[in-house]
Amino acid sequence: MNLEAFFKISYGLYVVSSANNNKLNGYISNTVFQVTAEPAQFAIACSKNNHTAEMIQQSRMFGVSVLKKECRAEIIGTFGYKSGRDIEKFSGLQYRKGKTGIPLLTEDVLAWFECEVEQTIDVGTHLLFIGKVLDGDLLDSLGEPLTYSYYREVKKGKAPKNAPTFI
Repeated sequence: MNLEAFFKISYGLYVVSSANNNKLNGYISNTVFQVTAEPAQFAIACSKNNHTAEMIQQSRMFGVSVLKKECRAEIIGTFGYKSGRDIEKFSGLQYRKGKTGIPLLTEDVLAWFECEVEQTIDVGTHLLFIGKVLDGDLLDSLGEPLTYSYYREVKKGKAPKNAPTFI
């Protein structure tokens, strides 16, 4: 099989976040998609090894921040390649807490959504969380979203080991 074919599937890049016991955390995800319009629901995929997966399971809440095309490498590095078990990922970054207390990144972001988990599906190495959208906001109506293709081809980025696209 030609593994390069997988890189032709279109993805966006997002910071998915959660909170539990006053601890904030998040990770870079390329698996966020809207599954229904009424009620509005999103699905996200999260590695079972990811600290944020534990937090989402406990809090039953998650946030999605849509990254700008010009997103700084620092944000990708912090949320994509470091563990929230070792560092405070939101330290020094601009964010707000949603109605549920989860952190929502607000710098280098076009929009954010706050979701409550309605369903969890075990899909092997990852958990698929389906969440009802509780709130959301558009922060930049003119910017373009960061895609996985742009990240790989222009920014020369690679997927971390817990990503569904890691090959």
